[in-house]
Amino acid sequence: MKTAVISKDKIVIKQAPDMTLNGRQGAVVKVLGCGLCGSDIVKFIHKISKDGTVLGHEIVAEITEINSKTNFKIGDRIVTSHHIPCGECVYCRNGNVSMCKHFKETNIVPGGFSEYVYLSEEHLQNVAHLKPENLSDIEASFYEPLGCCVRAVKRANLRGNSTALVIGLGSIGILMAQALKAYGMEVTGCDLIPDRVKRLRNLGIAAFNVKEMDPNFEADGVFMTSGSDKAINTALKHVRNGGKILVFSSTPNNWGYANNEIYYRELTVLGSYSPSPVDLQDSLNLLKSKQVKVDGLSTIYELDDIQKAFDDTINNRIMKAYIDIG
Repeated sequence: MKTAVISKDKIVIKQAPDMTLNGRQGAVVKVLGCGLCGSDIVKFIHKISKDGTVLGHEIVAEITEINSKTNFKIGDRIVTSHHIPCGECVYCRNGNVSMCKHFKETNIVPGGFSEYVYLSEEHLQNVAHLKPENLSDIEASFYEPLGCCVRAVKRANLRGNSTALVIGLGSIGILMAQALKAYGMEVTGCDLIPDRVKRLRNLGIAAFNVKEMDPNFEADGVFMTSGSDKAINTALKHVRNGGKILVFSSTPNNWGYANNEIYYRELTVLGSYSPSPVDLQDSLNLLKSKQVKVDGLSTIYELDDIQKAFDDTINNRIMKAYIDIG
């Protein structure tokens, strides 16, 4: 089977042995497509993942072999996430599931940018769902990234009808803004790229160029989906005293938020990373009900062209890449 692996600062196609259950519980699935996540880009650029690693986790797939106590069967088209929390450790008990050791250790094998992957029984029981018939494969591939946004909205714990500002309108920012709206917030988005501002406005959500923002605009909650260090100043400028800043991106220089701003203004700065199984279920419901729309966010690439998908994403030529594998 074909896999796309990291090799000397490139993503190259290599052949790997065909995937079989070989007596294991779980399922072998044929990957129909896989979204390219920002975390894949970070792992690639900063060499966090070693040569030989197969990245990718935002998969839509079809079951080709199964040995499971679940009701899934051969031929089912499914969506799944890649990590599963244990539900029992100190992190899980306190709602920090993505800090769970078991969560970090579990994954799909070998990775989503592969013709076939293995899903454990644990995956099937906790984070896999039948793909809703009213969703295309590309739409369904947003199941996991939207789940991340749903968790961020929940962690911010804003009151209904609170004002929320999303800084950075890449694909995650577009998802975050729609998720906030679905949870009853009054949402505004901002970005420096006119096309992204227009895209959010076309979804019925207020959006502005950062440079044209009302300097007096204040939000109860600011959601940082921009990977720019300068966006930190924008967040501090537009969060109200006593408000919250939800950090949902890494930044190149790893700068922090000014201690005295947090202290004197009684700000809350918190992070959010990956979703729980409940967040993922809520995500699928938002996609299925079309409360979150993802049409036109993805540019399609074949598996053989995956290096171009990485290059175009890194160079900001596209909003999001979807690798068509099926």
